Amino acid sequence: MTHQTPEEIRADIERTRSSLSLDVDAVADKVSPSKVAQRQTEKVRNTVGGWKDHVMGSADDASTTVSDQAHHAAEGLHQAPGAAKQKTRGNPLAAGLIALGAGWLAASLVPASEPEKRAAAKLEDQAQPLVDDAKSQAKSMAEELKEPAQESAQRVRDSAAESAQNVKSEGQDQKDTVADSANSSAQDVRG
Repeated sequence: MTHQTPEEIRADIERTRSSLSLDVDAVADKVSPSKVAQRQTEKVRNTVGGWKDHVMGSADDASTTVSDQAHHAAEGLHQAPGAAKQKTRGNPLAAGLIALGAGWLAASLVPASEPEKRAAAKLEDQAQPLVDDAKSQAKSMAEELKEPAQESAQRVRDSAAESAQNVKSEGQDQKDTVADSANSSAQDVRG
């Protein structure tokens, strides 16, 4: 057993106090309602952002893709007839898909005609009640979920406050235990 000087014991006690204080502060920060809410909000933002990027792609992906496609389109148009013939030989499904893609490409390059514009406007008018109904349903769901969400948030706040109090109490108890142990050790050393 090594004997420590009172100064070494005091320094050890001070290091332990400092460490406990940092631990208690970190736990209190982790369970504070505002930090819990902030972490949950960030988690939702990241999830929704991931969905958006997955579905729509990021802006960098889009610009890179457009640039690459424009470059390869000219090259592809030059080589398309021979490549299509070679790849579709013996595979009618592939030939059909290539023809469908070429048709879509051609349709996207040609401006819409007046009959197409009228048909699109008519479809938009017919779809408007469905859009309004969907908005109404979404608002209704939001209203129905508002109260349970508020109750859940309150339970989280209450639980976090209780946890913070428990952590603070435990930290104080541990601090007292360390202080008592240090005092006992100091008395043992003195006498």
